[in-house]
Amino acid sequence: MAKKGGDTTVKRQLAPSFWKVRRKQGQFVVRARPGPHPKVICYPLGILLRDVLKVGQSMEEVKRMLNDGKVAVDGVVRRSIGWPVGLMDIVELIPLSQAFRLVPKDRNLLVPVPLSKQTEKNQKLLRVTLRKKIKGEKTQYGFHDGKTLIANEQYSVGDSCLIDLSNKEVKSHMKLEKGSIVLVTKGENAGSIGKIEEIREGLFSLPKRTVISFGDRSVELPVQMVMLVGVEEPIIQVS
Repeated sequence: MAKKGGDTTVKRQLAPSFWKVRRKQGQFVVRARPGPHPKVICYPLGILLRDVLKVGQSMEEVKRMLNDGKVAVDGVVRRSIGWPVGLMDIVELIPLSQAFRLVPKDRNLLVPVPLSKQTEKNQKLLRVTLRKKIKGEKTQYGFHDGKTLIANEQYSVGDSCLIDLSNKEVKSHMKLEKGSIVLVTKGENAGSIGKIEEIREGLFSLPKRTVISFGDRSVELPVQMVMLVGVEEPIIQVS
């Protein structure tokens, strides 16, 4: 019989290096489903719950928890162990009234940070990654987690929008410019928060870059490796 559908597992040795799984415990581990985040920079929901948050001792326990509707991602109940969760996603454990935001921290690509305020679970920061004109002289924007928005307001690629997950409305917009506060999302500085000293336009062989100061040192990084999180200080909890 012909094979139908994609693989639901991946070899542990080939899993992304930031996954907190034991490499020699077994041969396979859950694969992230196609979804809002690329598979190399996200966690499958089952792995996050069992191996990172440790709310279940086995994948069967995690499956029962998901089937009972006890876990929500960005305010939507998810029932798949392979659902991809990534940068700035809010994972809520409904029975425990606990919520976590996934952010880079201490050079780790994704770390679930417990939210200290209940209001934070309805706030999500999105980076603008796409802007294009559509029919009717309207502008459509795409964000880093796959969400889209048709708006009359003018945003630029690299800007950030704070949305209310309860009604999907934009609460505030921040422009990527000198003096802004950014969070490094990749590389050896992942999780560091700094201030933009300069923005350098791209060249034929170089992407658009930002010069970011971290106290007594400065680093030049491509704009794709940073995320705007505030003007004078982060407007949401990112650590």
